Amino acid sequence: MFNNIPPVTRNIIIINVIVYVISNFLYPQLYTLLSGFYPFSPNFKSWQIITHMFMHARMDEGIGIMHILFNMLTLWSFGPILEQSLGEKKYLILYFASGLGAFFLFNLWNFVEVQQIISGLESLGLNTSEIYSKAVIGYSGNMNISATTPEGRELSQQLYDALRTPMVGASGAIFGVVAAFATLYPDAKIAIMFIPIPMKVKYVLPIVVIISIWLGVSGDGGSIAHLAHVGGALVGFLLARSWRKHLYRFN
Repeated sequence: MFNNIPPVTRNIIIINVIVYVISNFLYPQLYTLLSGFYPFSPNFKSWQIITHMFMHARMDEGIGIMHILFNMLTLWSFGPILEQSLGEKKYLILYFASGLGAFFLFNLWNFVEVQQIISGLESLGLNTSEIYSKAVIGYSGNMNISATTPEGRELSQQLYDALRTPMVGASGAIFGVVAAFATLYPDAKIAIMFIPIPMKVKYVLPIVVIISIWLGVSGDGGSIAHLAHVGGALVGFLLARSWRKHLYRFN
């Protein structure tokens, strides 16, 4: 059955699985090298803009293996139809452009939040450079900080966490694939968890996006990068909409 999946979708799934196995069992340092850190973090490397799409939650942390399983199942469900409809070139553009959109929207909001934290620390007369130096993955020096008040320590911890917590997963790219599917096939019905009755995808996607925006902005979404999902969906929608009028002419 796996051989019946179109080549681009199949290869993306294979690469994700291989990277997951290597990073969890053979070379865990890949999480530092390939995950998508905040662009102004000392842990950020330029290639992470792309490589974070092939990293998923550690097997022994958070949602664990369910992260990659859910993402790959979703890609397997929606990807083949789009790959056949758009062609391999457009499908690849859709996938990676959506992943980039996810990264940039998520980190745009990250930038706003980090700047607020920095402003708070500076208003307390604290130098944020010490947090940046201590936030380097592998730092083994003195962890003492100059903040002595509860507020200063709390803000210092928030900045430290923001600089050391990376974004991982193909969810943004896959949300772009789902959004493109909803744009090209709006009346297709899908079944989602907890709702036993199949619903048209043109109704499901806006609901999911609105919920993601609320969770991302409110901060109630836990460790999930909800705004990354929104960024991916936005790019997927815009690309599919621009291609839709020419789709059948060229394919």
